[in-house]
Amino acid sequence: MDDTQAIKPKPPRTKRFMLVRYGRMRILGLFEHNEAQIPSVPTLVVIKTEKGMEMGSIVGSIGAYRAGQLKMPDDQLKKYFDDSEIPFTTEPAGKFVRYATPEDINEEKHFQKIAVEETKFCKKLIKEMNLPMKVVDAEHILGGERIVFYFMSDGRVDFRDLVRKLAQEYQTRIEMRQIGARDEAKILGDVESCGQRCCCSRFLKSLKPVNMRMAKLQKATLDPAKISGFCGRLKCCLRYEDETYTELKKRLPPRNTRVNTRLGTGRIVDYQVLAQLVMVELDNGTKTAIPRNEIEIIAPSQPGSAPGSSLPPLLTPPPSTEPADNAENDKFDDQTDTNEPQTQDSDH
Repeated sequence: MDDTQAIKPKPPRTKRFMLVRYGRMRILGLFEHNEAQIPSVPTLVVIKTEKGMEMGSIVGSIGAYRAGQLKMPDDQLKKYFDDSEIPFTTEPAGKFVRYATPEDINEEKHFQKIAVEETKFCKKLIKEMNLPMKVVDAEHILGGERIVFYFMSDGRVDFRDLVRKLAQEYQTRIEMRQIGARDEAKILGDVESCGQRCCCSRFLKSLKPVNMRMAKLQKATLDPAKISGFCGRLKCCLRYEDETYTELKKRLPPRNTRVNTRLGTGRIVDYQVLAQLVMVELDNGTKTAIPRNEIEIIAPSQPGSAPGSSLPPLLTPPPSTEPADNAENDKFDDQTDTNEPQTQDSDH
């Protein structure tokens, strides 16, 4: 071997990550692993997080992994979640321990059963101590290192004595985590009026704000009992078509706009967003629905055109002069939970 030939160092080993959904709140995270291949079917895994040993499921389609590595680059992965407004970080959330065994799955089911009893016991203590809080659910971490109690409260609560009693009863670490009304629906949500399980429980990962403006724009009933979901807030599904409705509404002139039509001159009194029709009240008092592309907007200084005149190309609608929604009608506007989450854990 030539002495002048330098020995090339081995290239650093590339870390492999898998995308896993885990925990009672169905959090997404990247976990380091050393597996050569990732199963192409839904698979349960045991992972190590800051809480301890937890059960999760691998996320990704059949072609999402190559040679055990998630094919999507970190920046592209982060952009996907940022665009979807889903909380996510490309920093590793922990390490992959093993694929879940039948023993792991049985143990997880056992902890889910005893979590029901733990919730009942916690509710009993809260009632005895007269604390202004409501326990929603309990999560027993796989391996028994910790029990997390999810609760709701209108403000901050001094539950230090409660934590001490729970730690004394279960001989493990206790964590109290405050959640909002929509998170409660995500945990406990059942079948909604549409016949499907609550969206937040079934597939929604980011609970975005929903407001009354969306219901008004979509001509939905404004009866709170009919547009409110399991959580008592406006239904998340009102947001699904809001972007389309908003974009289509921009193409329509606002109410009270003077227009020329083939039937005469009048003003717009209403519209149908999806059909792109405007309801015009003619000067003779009759009302008729006319397609958007068959009207001519009259400029403020332009006199009314004679009925039956030819229509020029579409003009850009003037800025909307419609009054803002009344505060009384917008009492459901703010759908975000304003309480600052309160957490506390206690080492046994």
